[in-house]
Amino acid sequence: MRKLIFLLIIIGLTIALPFYVGTYLLHVLTTILIFLSLGLSWDMMLRSGQLSFGTAGMFGLGAYASVIVVADYQLNPILSMLVGGGFAALVAFGLGFVVLKLRKIYFSITTLALAGVFSVVIRNIPDISGGASGKILSAAIFNGDPAKIFWLALTIAFSVILLSEVFRRSKIRFAINSIRNDEITAKSSGINVFRYLLFVFVLTSGIQGVIGAAYAQQYAFVNPESTFSADFLLLPIAIALVGGLYSTIGPIIGALILGLTSEYLKLVMPYGHLVIYGIIIVVIVLFLPQGISKPIIKILPITSNRGNDHARVEG
Repeated sequence: MRKLIFLLIIIGLTIALPFYVGTYLLHVLTTILIFLSLGLSWDMMLRSGQLSFGTAGMFGLGAYASVIVVADYQLNPILSMLVGGGFAALVAFGLGFVVLKLRKIYFSITTLALAGVFSVVIRNIPDISGGASGKILSAAIFNGDPAKIFWLALTIAFSVILLSEVFRRSKIRFAINSIRNDEITAKSSGINVFRYLLFVFVLTSGIQGVIGAAYAQQYAFVNPESTFSADFLLLPIAIALVGGLYSTIGPIIGALILGLTSEYLKLVMPYGHLVIYGIIIVVIVLFLPQGISKPIIKILPITSNRGNDHARVEG
């Protein structure tokens, strides 16, 4: 009961944030929510044992699909996010029959190339995508209202958190954990490895596409260089590593700590914040290899001794 009350209070205070914080902080929190969602989606794929570097590629595909259908076909921006997520999922479904036959470093390198390949394709279809110059919308979603944009990002984040918890608590986790631990044993136990990997790959790619679409609608602009930026790959990975892998709470705590720390360092050290930021990440990864969330959740009233993969990394 105490756990439920604590969570409800946190959710209520989070939803009410636009009523008692300024526009600047609201913008910072919106960005944190975007990268929190990306970090969780990346971690969900990692739980199957596949180290994917395709986050930026799927993010960019969703962003472009959303902007194109709004700019050229006047689709409602909210619906365009579903189009962006659906398009990224569809592309992932087709690619899955090729890339998911690869394992370990070969899978990682192949997915790393996706953002570059998609960027080249986008540049070479200027009639549709705007080419190297990108594409601009007439207005940002909700006419740029920071409170509504924050609630949109919060809705997406809550949805991804819910999906992550479904993964953690449902029978799906037994299949993907067994694939991660020993794929041969999983096959011998009757698990259809390819089907589960394809499902997770398509689902996480669709999530990343929706996030990319929301981000593009927030800024009303896409171009190949910024939309397929490595930031949308490296920052989610850092968030998951710092917070703790194979869990829901890990990327949440990692996003909050790194997001707020980064913004604070920008204010106090405008020209050296990236160095300190990098040192913080390295120190945490070296001395807390299971993530900073493990010691933090011990002092929170949400710790459970049963079915809790926050306090330990599943083997």
